[in-house]
Amino acid sequence: MVDLKGQYSRIQQEVDTSILNVVKSGAFINGPQVSEFAVELQNYLSVKHVIPCANGTDALQISLMALGLKPGDEVITPSFTYIATVEVMALLGLVPKFIEVTPETFNIDVSQLESLISPKTKAIVPVHLYGQCAHMEEILKIANTYNLPVVEDTAQAIGADYTFSNGTTKKAGTIGTIGCTSFFPSKNLGCYGDGGAIFTNDSELAKKLKMCANHGQSIKYNHDIIGVNSRLDTLQAAVLKVKLPHLDEYTSARNKAADYYTKSLRRVNGIITPKTAANSTHAFHQYTLKLDGIDQTGLRKYLSSKGIPTNIYYPIPVHLQKGYSYLGYKKGDLPLTEYLCQNTVSIPIHTEMNNDIQDTICGAIKDYIQN
Repeated sequence: MVDLKGQYSRIQQEVDTSILNVVKSGAFINGPQVSEFAVELQNYLSVKHVIPCANGTDALQISLMALGLKPGDEVITPSFTYIATVEVMALLGLVPKFIEVTPETFNIDVSQLESLISPKTKAIVPVHLYGQCAHMEEILKIANTYNLPVVEDTAQAIGADYTFSNGTTKKAGTIGTIGCTSFFPSKNLGCYGDGGAIFTNDSELAKKLKMCANHGQSIKYNHDIIGVNSRLDTLQAAVLKVKLPHLDEYTSARNKAADYYTKSLRRVNGIITPKTAANSTHAFHQYTLKLDGIDQTGLRKYLSSKGIPTNIYYPIPVHLQKGYSYLGYKKGDLPLTEYLCQNTVSIPIHTEMNNDIQDTICGAIKDYIQN
């Protein structure tokens, strides 16, 4: 699904030198590369504060902790997401209220948002799924009306741009109250292990986020709040410092690959190619096809027999996961989400794609459908 070895080969000397410098220094925790990377990412995103942390899941949990949410508080979020989005809510005793998604972008259906808000609602967590932003302008309007913070799950969309109706453009993750991302190796900006970061333009909130990520302390051994231990280690920061200047190049390569796929597959019966929202660019973390009358399992088995990997993001929606049955949701509660889980398939997309690889993949898809 990704080609990290190929990507590494093009930046090998820079990466090796950067890692070796950390090893020679011995500053494996909180070395200078961590703060340097944070500043560089702040500049790239045009955001006031970047707080590095250990992974994207921690980024979400720390964000909800810093907002002061309490057990029993409700948080509106989609069920069509990776489990981490909701997992952190469950760990904190919060109550996820699942919202349906749109059939075009698979992001939050804002037309349903206001109807889910209750006196217990304390936050909204939109997920910028597959690489493009949810409709943040409308989400923020509603959130502001009810004085609700918005935490963007930007694990798949770093580098994407969102354009407001007045022409203002902001980077994914910098639009709401807080943004969270993951640097998992397969992400568009990935390190060589685990890593994550939190973004905000609120300076007071940034102080609390930093404390939450550092055992609840701002001064060593003075623990003013309950926190966690979540650090981006120096080796990962060193890798990210090398890769960040290439992020726009990586995004461009993914868009080029996506365009080629779309041209090859858009007229194939039973295949619906991805749609990019009018107000967001697409970072194409995934290239996900909707299937109309095509057997999801059969297609995947056929492609696998040809050596072509695929994946389903995600085969079981969160509201139907066994571990979350206590929330009381049942099959049929989110019909579109459930339909998409059964009728989508993601095919390989990464920075090292070429036309020959894509022709092989598209040819196999066409062969399966035609036969």
